[in-house]
Amino acid sequence: MSVTFPKGFQASGSSVGIKDGGRLDAALLVTEDLEPVVATATFTTNLAAASPVRLSRQNLVKTSGMAVGVLMTSGNANAANGKKGDSDALSSLLTLGSELKVNPELLLVASTGLIGIPMPIERLIAGIPKCVSSLGNDSESAYGAAKAIMTTDTYAKTAEFEVDGVRFGSIAKGAAMIAPNMATMLALITTDAVVTHEVLSDALRRSVDKTFNRITIDGCTSTNDTVFALASGKSGKVLEISQLQMALDMVCSSLARQIIFDAEGATKMVEIVVTGAKSEDDALAIARKVAESSLVKCSFYGDDPYFGRILSEVGTAGVDLDIDKVSITYGSVLVFADGNEVEYDREAAVEVVSRREFSIYIDVDEGTSEGAIITADLTHAYIDENMGTS
Repeated sequence: MSVTFPKGFQASGSSVGIKDGGRLDAALLVTEDLEPVVATATFTTNLAAASPVRLSRQNLVKTSGMAVGVLMTSGNANAANGKKGDSDALSSLLTLGSELKVNPELLLVASTGLIGIPMPIERLIAGIPKCVSSLGNDSESAYGAAKAIMTTDTYAKTAEFEVDGVRFGSIAKGAAMIAPNMATMLALITTDAVVTHEVLSDALRRSVDKTFNRITIDGCTSTNDTVFALASGKSGKVLEISQLQMALDMVCSSLARQIIFDAEGATKMVEIVVTGAKSEDDALAIARKVAESSLVKCSFYGDDPYFGRILSEVGTAGVDLDIDKVSITYGSVLVFADGNEVEYDREAAVEVVSRREFSIYIDVDEGTSEGAIITADLTHAYIDENMGTS
């Protein structure tokens, strides 16, 4: 039931005409009693943040972290549309607020799709009553919401978790323009835990940092990246902070990995693990440099365990290290150490990079810290998908 798995929420997925062909393109989640609950979010750090991002930030500040619901649309990012984009985002929440009889400042909005194309706001506004009338707390309604935020995604992304009688549910979209630096990717998490805004905000930030912020498809940070979290408190239970953190980590990790598995044109999910670094920041800098290298990603697609491309990226990651101390291992097959290629079973290494999912381990032998970034291979299909806007 994803976002309606926790008590106190209802959802819907509708077609309002942003996309053609009657496809679902508007997701709505609101509290069942239309009363405000604890809400928080992390947003893109892109200076070209879309109008919905800016409006949701403002509303969370105005309400001191409370919300009744979230409207999420797909097919149009409503980014780089100037004052008209801001007006359109606000109009959608004014209309939704009127329909729900709720203060629009208690509503949040997110959009995803192509940048710089005016939002067909008349269609969206006309479709909002349908979004409201189709609200439900069943699994079909929740799945409709997950489907409605898809763009080039090939499947709806959902995750659920339960701990000590407290439920967590979530949906997400994302297949390209993925290099989150948050605080095109959207995610919505619900829980029925009793929790303060401060605690939920801190826990969400920590989860986002070690899940969504550690995946990359193409090194591009979207104008619209947003992760919302709402807590209804309907379970009546307060979790230990460690339990809350673990639950958020679980759903965010699941969604992040689903995004990489569904990367545009991708055939593989690859975890770049760096160990022996002086600090976690150093480890992550090296891992990200390797993970975002077009040459390295093409070698993954070609089933080629070519350590030279990896070593080159390690050497340009901006981290002080002795390159002759670096070792590189594909799966369990060591291919490079002590400044040289080592004798290894090439067929075994090729078998590793032929898998749908595998890991590469880079030990820089400079300290005790480690970090990992998850990426995908780069294929012809990614280029085909992104050659134009039509």
